Amino acid sequence: MPDEGFHPNLQQSGPVIGNRVHHVKSAGIDADTAQSAGMQRFAAISGRTVGSEKLWMGETHVHPQTVSSNHHHGESETAIFVLSGHPDFVFHDGEHQVRIATNPGDYVFIPPYLPHREENPSPDEPATVVIARSTQEAIVVNLPELYAL
Repeated sequence: MPDEGFHPNLQQSGPVIGNRVHHVKSAGIDADTAQSAGMQRFAAISGRTVGSEKLWMGETHVHPQTVSSNHHHGESETAIFVLSGHPDFVFHDGEHQVRIATNPGDYVFIPPYLPHREENPSPDEPATVVIARSTQEAIVVNLPELYAL
């Protein structure tokens, strides 16, 4: 294992193991994860990257004037921290669409199976959010439209 800065003398070969702290540098995030149109998701903590069994964590980048596909995350509970930008989160409450406008430092919780989408209405500022999910891999089910649960 190359020097990863935390355990410079630890040598590891073979599969990811559960008896150590894992450090994923920002340059090591993985774009090979479930995607929705209009967004780029990157995995940092997952079953594949560190051997997690009940948690997925990563980030999503939303370009200016972008609307994601309508989607849900299956059985995953999803927690979001707005790192930069001002993304909106849109869902259907049974009567109409609801838009939640956010600012850097805000947190958002999305329950399992809840159809929603992310939007970045800014004409020039990208938005980046940090995401944690209660499943080890990112579940993304793209949908043709929003609907209430």
